[in-house]
Amino acid sequence: MGHIAPEYLSTGKSSERTDVFGYGIMLLELVTGQRAIDFSRLEEEDDVLLLDHVKKLEREKRLGAIVDKNLDGDYVKEEVEMMIQVALLCTQGSPEDRPVMSEVVRMLEGEGLAERWEEWQNVEVTRRHEFERMQRRFDWGEDSMNNQDAIELSGGR
Repeated sequence: MGHIAPEYLSTGKSSERTDVFGYGIMLLELVTGQRAIDFSRLEEEDDVLLLDHVKKLEREKRLGAIVDKNLDGDYVKEEVEMMIQVALLCTQGSPEDRPVMSEVVRMLEGEGLAERWEEWQNVEVTRRHEFERMQRRFDWGEDSMNNQDAIELSGGR
């Protein structure tokens, strides 16, 4: 679990893109020194899945919190950032949005990553804004249900 692409869980069909998803998760495990699923993270936050945890930290620009603590800062920041970016591109929710493996290899060699990463970030920002907008739209329901004054009902009919 944790390495399996979402579409495989729903369809049971494997493809090169499901393999790319698993490769992306493996890259995240290498960079972070953590497992794909870790229930101990529940003690500190809501993210059991490594992917969600890394996405949140990447949005907050907290590279130091992503990288394996056992490295004691002994790594090339640019190379780690590149690996994280490739891993996040590989683990996109939609298989059509994920790169093929030959493209992953080129990105790890430094070709085409910047363009693909910028495109992904624009899509992610749009998705996040849409999600937040939808949350705000439904937040009024919770407030209105919790803040109701008691009313007296009329007698029997």
